[in-house]
Amino acid sequence: MQQTLTPHVYWAQRHEDIYLRVELIDAQNLDISVHDNVLQFRAQGHGARGHNDYEFSLPFLNAVKTEVSHRSTQRQVNITVRKQLSGWWDRLTLQEKKPLFLAPDFDRWMDESDAEMELREKEKKKNRLNMESRLSEDSYITLKKAFLFTYNLVQFLGFSWIFVNMTIRLFILGQDSLYDTFYTISDVMFFCQILASVEVLNAMFGVVKAAVVPAFIQVIGRNFILFIILGSLQEMHNKPVVFFVFYLWSAIEIFRYPFYMLGCIDTEWKTITWLRYTVWIPLYPLGVLAEVVAVVQSISVFDQSRLFSIPLPEALGSSASFSCVLYIYLPLMVIGLLINFRHLYKQRRKRFRTKKRKSN
Repeated sequence: MQQTLTPHVYWAQRHEDIYLRVELIDAQNLDISVHDNVLQFRAQGHGARGHNDYEFSLPFLNAVKTEVSHRSTQRQVNITVRKQLSGWWDRLTLQEKKPLFLAPDFDRWMDESDAEMELREKEKKKNRLNMESRLSEDSYITLKKAFLFTYNLVQFLGFSWIFVNMTIRLFILGQDSLYDTFYTISDVMFFCQILASVEVLNAMFGVVKAAVVPAFIQVIGRNFILFIILGSLQEMHNKPVVFFVFYLWSAIEIFRYPFYMLGCIDTEWKTITWLRYTVWIPLYPLGVLAEVVAVVQSISVFDQSRLFSIPLPEALGSSASFSCVLYIYLPLMVIGLLINFRHLYKQRRKRFRTKKRKSN
């Protein structure tokens, strides 16, 4: 029957940890635990008395945590025990007389002043890393706000130019201004709507806290109307519906983008906030209605011009008119309207319900 022996154990401490090094080669079947501030160690390995069973127990001077971390190497077992309270101990064990198998680990030994200096260095390093992290985070936030403010400013100026230009032309030229809207406004509208794609990317990558689907529906829907329905068909350029589409789009945006600009600088104007969450109620459905009219008017043009015609197998014919796609797109516009209208309504209710609670 094998004799149970005690291995050589070396110890050192820091303000928060106890380090133990057990001299046991090729240790196996390790059983290490802490109960009632007593460390229990059992293992098989090659120690001072050859290959044997080795065990020991250490009643600590003060309270320690029950969680024990250990790492076994080919030559030794390293154990780390966390002190319950940070502080320096006068000795390791509860009894004043040191056990015979226990000795200081001079490779890791420090006196209290050296340990305090090490602790201060760790605190300085931790504080420096935290400071660098905060500075990096602050720099990112500042850069993000500058980017968003610039983007919203550019969009506000673009749509404001469209809205003011169309309003002035309407007062000066009257009904005649309805027929040349595309020729005078389209370049700026192209620019603004292409740039609006950034809003979908911002929502996708978390630059702004916004729902991706409503932003995607609005951007894709508008660009489809602008580039496919109006831009690709010369017959649509002088239609009065172009005026109503552009005017309603810009009327919504000249209130939305200033609201976002003020948010970038942590400022709020109650009038702008109310307009941003209210003007869409009549304007958004009217804008979609104008888009539907544009799509319906373009169907006959696509049938005649065969532009974007869809190739078909020979058994079914040479090609199908792009108007088939538009017949499918029309109900999708209604579905998109309902999705976005519901999203905007929830935003408005949440915004003003929160404001009401704060005022109370």
